[in-house]
Amino acid sequence: MDLSELQDALASKSFQRIGEICDELMLQVASKGTSFQEDWPYSIHLLGHIYVNDLNSARFLWKSIPSRIKESRAEIVAAWKIGQCLWNREYAGVYAAIRGFDWSPEALGLVTAFRESYTKRNFQLLVSAYSTISVTDTAQFLGMNGDDAISYALQHGWTLDSASKMLAVRKPKITTEQKLDSTKLQRLTEYVFHLEH
Repeated sequence: MDLSELQDALASKSFQRIGEICDELMLQVASKGTSFQEDWPYSIHLLGHIYVNDLNSARFLWKSIPSRIKESRAEIVAAWKIGQCLWNREYAGVYAAIRGFDWSPEALGLVTAFRESYTKRNFQLLVSAYSTISVTDTAQFLGMNGDDAISYALQHGWTLDSASKMLAVRKPKITTEQKLDSTKLQRLTEYVFHLEH
């Protein structure tokens, strides 16, 4: 079984392609009638779907993995734990699942990139949903301790009320397109009409 395309994607950090590459390779192997179950990179495959937030594909893959493989390879179970927490919207659980396992070198880069992407995505959700939020809630959503969450928020322009332990969210500036005044449009139309006649 040639996994060079998968290895190249991992090496080049093209993590968004991992799930798709694995799906295609699995279909190729299965179409040849070759057995691949014992040495298939299930944890990478699961993490590839999780990275792009394709939880349906991750669930389907999890269900298709034979029990004996799940029982013998702890990293597969650890990868699925992340998927379960995502499915159940257990934000702190996602981070606990990531930190709670000693990932293989092959999976570590993918897991680290996912964690960073997940933190950024959650931060953007906080920005869009809140005007103020407690340090405790911010820390939970970002998978950090309170001090790290404060530091992260302050780096992004938020402010802290030390007395109440509340963070004031800094909303991004919204740029609006300049609307054309109807009188200007009327004058432009008359000018163009004058030029043409």
